[in-house]
Amino acid sequence: KLPDAKTFRVTLKNGQWHAAFAVVPGPVPAPGTGEVIGIDRGVTITAALSDGRKLNCPQLTAREHAQIRKHQRRAARAPKGSEAKAAGYAKVAKLKAREANRRKDWCEKTSTLLAKSYDLVRFEKLNIRNMTRSAKGTVERPGRGVRQKAGLNRGILAQGWGLLRQRTGHKAPGRVEDIPAPYTSLRCSACGWIDKNSRKSQAEFVCSSCGFTCNADTNAASNVAAGQGGIPRPRRTAGAGGVTTATSRSSTREPQPTWVGIPLF
Repeated sequence: KLPDAKTFRVTLKNGQWHAAFAVVPGPVPAPGTGEVIGIDRGVTITAALSDGRKLNCPQLTAREHAQIRKHQRRAARAPKGSEAKAAGYAKVAKLKAREANRRKDWCEKTSTLLAKSYDLVRFEKLNIRNMTRSAKGTVERPGRGVRQKAGLNRGILAQGWGLLRQRTGHKAPGRVEDIPAPYTSLRCSACGWIDKNSRKSQAEFVCSSCGFTCNADTNAASNVAAGQGGIPRPRRTAGAGGVTTATSRSSTREPQPTWVGIPLF
């Protein structure tokens, strides 16, 4: 009997077929407190909550990273098709699988905590696929900073952003919302003033208007919890006055002459 699985995958490994099931956890009942939590996801801090807590996905230790580099070097120097090369890459795969298991376990426990503790969970809406796209470019137009971008991509994928959002949605169906990410890190959660100069550093936020001081990630999470994301203010229709957000050009029209039957020259 097959388990109640969301996905079913069959792979061929070493001449043998292996079946893998991704079981979807059942819904977790809401606590009924009416509490809303906002979550800001990042590389330095995996998940900053609007209540001030900071949750970090476990990573490989410095020693484990050194072991990966050692086995990769040995495997690269080993003769092609040798047992030493296969054994080296197998040890690397084992360490990376350990990291993936830690990440999955953390996402399961954290998503259960969120579903049990809050009635509404709000994430900033991130397009992770576009954020982790390669910067290599093409032969005619090669990319710049490829190594740095590759390192950033690995850092993003190691945090488990997508899996945390997915599992929370499975355990709290109908109680998870995605808030547009733009301006959440630049908006003051106290007065609503938006200024890029308020973000002093990765961890420091000092509002240039009211002087409110807070951790930058916690401030962004508070804006996510309040649903404050997207454009700074609703875009006004043409002719109504003001400045549109997309073009920053004034939409105010000059008064037009009224036609009263006399030719205008």
